[in-house]
Amino acid sequence: MIKIKIYIKPKEMNRFEKARVISARALQLSMGAPQLIKTKEIDSITIAELEFEKDAIPITVLR
Repeated sequence: MIKIKIYIKPKEMNRFEKARVISARALQLSMGAPQLIKTKEIDSITIAELEFEKDAIPITVLR
């Protein structure tokens, strides 16, 4: 049996995968991880959403 890993890009994610990735990144930011984009926002969820929109989050989804 051959197992195939499918890596999902942000534009192909469904709403549940998007929510999981953004929430995981927001948790990382709230625990002190460095921001991947320059912004004046201070809310970790907003920063994570902006990073997601700019395709800067280093998290992949496997299906």
